[in-house]
Amino acid sequence: MKLILSVILSLCIAIPVNAVTRITCIGASITYGATLNDPATQSYPAQLQKLLGKNYVVSNFGVSSATMLRKGDLSYWNTQAYQQALQSRPDVVFIDLGGNDSKLINRVHLNEYERDYHDMIRSFAQLPSHPRIVLLLPIPAFLTDTSQINDKVIVNDIIPRVRQVAYDEHLEVIDMHSMFVNHQAWMPDNIHPDLQGTTMTAKRLHDVIVQPRDTAFDIFSKIKQPFKTSSFYGYPCAEFAFDGRDCKVVKPKWSVKGHPWVWRARFWGHEPQADIALLERGFHIVYCDVAELLGNDEAIGHWNSFYKMLNNAGLGKKAVLEGMSRGGIYIYNWAAVNPDKVACIYADNALMDLKYWPDSVVLKQDFHLKNLGDFAALKASPIDKVPQIVKGGYPMLHLMAEQDEAVDPEKNTLLFEQKVKALNGSILVIHKPGFKHHPHSFPNPAPIVEFILKATCVDYLE
Repeated sequence: MKLILSVILSLCIAIPVNAVTRITCIGASITYGATLNDPATQSYPAQLQKLLGKNYVVSNFGVSSATMLRKGDLSYWNTQAYQQALQSRPDVVFIDLGGNDSKLINRVHLNEYERDYHDMIRSFAQLPSHPRIVLLLPIPAFLTDTSQINDKVIVNDIIPRVRQVAYDEHLEVIDMHSMFVNHQAWMPDNIHPDLQGTTMTAKRLHDVIVQPRDTAFDIFSKIKQPFKTSSFYGYPCAEFAFDGRDCKVVKPKWSVKGHPWVWRARFWGHEPQADIALLERGFHIVYCDVAELLGNDEAIGHWNSFYKMLNNAGLGKKAVLEGMSRGGIYIYNWAAVNPDKVACIYADNALMDLKYWPDSVVLKQDFHLKNLGDFAALKASPIDKVPQIVKGGYPMLHLMAEQDEAVDPEKNTLLFEQKVKALNGSILVIHKPGFKHHPHSFPNPAPIVEFILKATCVDYLE
């Protein structure tokens, strides 16, 4: 405990109260900086202090082995660090407690985890400083001893509870689990991040602090249709009927400047990693169900109406279009008609040529055909509309499974890429060697998110 206090004191600089933004980090050994050579300088709170500079005071109140559970084997509630955190006059509080709650000795009390989390949040929310409170999802554990910190318990029992608490309390939640899920090398003991891992954590929290936020914008107040509200991984989702179609709009806890948005074309909620990561960063996620119209004129008409409604409600002029599998048909056929309304495109194992669509009955119905032989003359697929698509000048990202058994890459993504490049269009294809059609996306969606942030000119400058 003396070592903890020395770390705390080293990070708390005596600066007049009104001159700085005070950031309080509470958590367990990862917050404290266990296994690092010098926690006082290498823990993520210490590195966050360096990144933010003199206008901020970052305090580290991490306690090794601590739990959120009051009945945990080492409850954070009973520590001196908790009392000091309450007295730190915070403007921002990061809470990272949950990994130790997944231990076998603590799992028997998990039905009380949400209640205890709510209580801890309220203990900070009622402080005179009324801090901004941000919840962190626990990072993965790569241990094989199932009696210790256990990743399956973290994924299936802890993370859903944290998301529910964030939804109930209208608080931000940052997905640290996805950020580490493909970086076991950053965790030499399979639990604690090394210096590279704490550096990346500090950078992520730095972005959370400095990102300009529009907290006043509320698209739900602009939706004229009756809607019901549900939780989309901890974010409010409005579900309603519009133009005769089922629609959804998920709003972030705050909106980034310009109100950028992602338009999911198909398979709502499937492999949502990129959607969740962009919600964290202030994007909206929307959906208008036009299945199974396969990007025909009727589908485009419904989407045109939906776009107009959303744009009038305050979302940005240009949408990020996201299409998985046959969703590629939907996004590109709409983009070919609306090139000035597209910020960028993310397509994933995308069907680009409808002549390979297996359901001939639906195809004939959607495009009013008597014979399938008449389909080729319609030029109704994205592969036929490359000049119109390239005209938009927006960048395109394709994820492509090299062993895709459902959508042949040679006849779809690779042929489309060739045609786009021949017309000097901007397209990046990320190959996934050894992968089949499923799964889509990545467990860590960083490449997708970084592409979209760059395309939409979202940065983290104050």
